[in-house]
Amino acid sequence: MALIQVTEQFVHIPKGKFFVKTWSSAESKGAPIVLLHDSLGCVELWKDFPQRLCETTGRDVIAYDRLGFGKSTARVERPSIRFINEEAEFYFPFIAKELNLTEFVLFGHSVGGAMAVAIAGQFPQATQAVITESAQAFVEQRTIDGITQAKKDFSDPKAFSKLARYHGEKTQWVLDAWTGVWLSSEFLSWNLQTDLQKIKCPVLAIHGENDEYGSAKFPETICQYAGGSSHLFLLENTGHVPHRENPERILKIVSEFL
Repeated sequence: MALIQVTEQFVHIPKGKFFVKTWSSAESKGAPIVLLHDSLGCVELWKDFPQRLCETTGRDVIAYDRLGFGKSTARVERPSIRFINEEAEFYFPFIAKELNLTEFVLFGHSVGGAMAVAIAGQFPQATQAVITESAQAFVEQRTIDGITQAKKDFSDPKAFSKLARYHGEKTQWVLDAWTGVWLSSEFLSWNLQTDLQKIKCPVLAIHGENDEYGSAKFPETICQYAGGSSHLFLLENTGHVPHRENPERILKIVSEFL
């Protein structure tokens, strides 16, 4: 097995800086995989998955903390209801330029999956493939119910402190950014249909049957409207975080897809 080298850096932008971590080896081949985290996520919450993904696929793996998360610069204002497309239009281009990413595979978990779709639509020539895991494709009642319950759960100081290990003083902003946007009436009409139709590359949609934030209609919608070829994996006895619940299965599915 090739030795995996891990590097860390900051990418500076007008509003602050992004924390970026890369897993690579001398034997890496093919377009690198860019990981896009979920609404409460960050680089470190991927745990050992990026390294295992690098080892399994033989590709470089890159993960970054969005602005306001993890080790990236804090934010004060709540994200707008266009925050998914703004990641593709404004923020991700800085990452692509600084890291000289002329081609890449996008792997997004939860809202990161929606961002992967939006970025692929923004960079159709550079995007070689899109992998969505537990991605939302529109706002479903199960989504609203799941986020409402999570908001209550994080009012428990123990749950809050666990999240604070990764986001520090940004933790309350991270929670408010998630619940404030997704539970707002203005966001109810959001969907991925237009962005999906811009995609020209293959798409892999992974979803757990027991996902507390969305039904199988999400990956079905992604595959229905994606402009390129699409593949759907609905995993039994699996919730919202398949790469943590069954990492071996996810690594196998992803490596075979690529």
